[in-house]
Amino acid sequence: MKYWYFALILAPAADLAAKAPPQVSAQQFVDLQQGKSSFAGFRRAHAKGICVSGEFRSNGNLAEYSKSSLFQPSTTPFTGRLSIAGNNPTAPDLKAPVRSLALSFSLSRTEQWRLAMNTPPVMAVADPHTFYQQIQAIQAGPAAIKQFFAEHPESSEFLTWAGQYQPTGSFAAETYHSINAFYLNSASGEQHAVRWAMQPTVSVAATDLQGDDALQQEITTRVAAKPVVFDWVFTLAEPADDEKNSTKAWPAERQKVTAGQIVLTSTTAQLDGECHAINFDPLVLPTGIQATADPILRARSAAYAESYRRRAKEQLHGALEGSNNE
Repeated sequence: MKYWYFALILAPAADLAAKAPPQVSAQQFVDLQQGKSSFAGFRRAHAKGICVSGEFRSNGNLAEYSKSSLFQPSTTPFTGRLSIAGNNPTAPDLKAPVRSLALSFSLSRTEQWRLAMNTPPVMAVADPHTFYQQIQAIQAGPAAIKQFFAEHPESSEFLTWAGQYQPTGSFAAETYHSINAFYLNSASGEQHAVRWAMQPTVSVAATDLQGDDALQQEITTRVAAKPVVFDWVFTLAEPADDEKNSTKAWPAERQKVTAGQIVLTSTTAQLDGECHAINFDPLVLPTGIQATADPILRARSAAYAESYRRRAKEQLHGALEGSNNE
């Protein structure tokens, strides 16, 4: 069943001494993620992607909750990346179970914000140690993963979502979730836990798509004809909501604030675009945004760093080899 794979590629984990056994390291997690064969110079997860660029058009509605300059009424450019799950940069677009959107904002010489979002709204497990056990169960086969989920009732919301999720016919028509929660810090000193989603403004049925690069070709054609727009919607937690547990969705009636629109205005093949060199670490945060103590959030950051280190080294090695052959 395809949803076993969702949990494998969704959010990399890392070595956290308080959560994982000492012998489990970030290197071991990325080893599992890349599998028996890696693709030099590419990400170990979500290896296949396309660079996008555009601007965030803030309406000012979130300015009272966060002192980040991004949420003042303004327009801010970004570099981004749309991608599919998996470690193969040549994989067929339509066979991937998860789609992702990452963004990078440069707010000043010293401040950046990097966001890494996925189509699932929640995680299957709540801590890196359990995630590592989950990967081991996946590798052991159907019986083992069935037993794993039977022993982990916290996975129920993720499994419910995975069982009913229907991929759309375009990157432009998906909803991309922060999954983890963050804090908004206001100029007056108040703090609110939030999650967010990039909500599409178009609907596209999954029909008439063909070829290994179907989604990339579709979004390239779509953006060339007209900018693609997402509403950036923040959900504010209430005291009963646990911002440290990414396996549980917050109730639908929670207050929501639309901060503005993310507008995609151009696409570029990833090897030719700026996004290929960016580590979309979700803990690169500006003033006015703060990480929660969600252990999965912090684990993602460590694993992204390890994946980035490997591909940067491979790219440098390839460049040096090329220069030596000239």
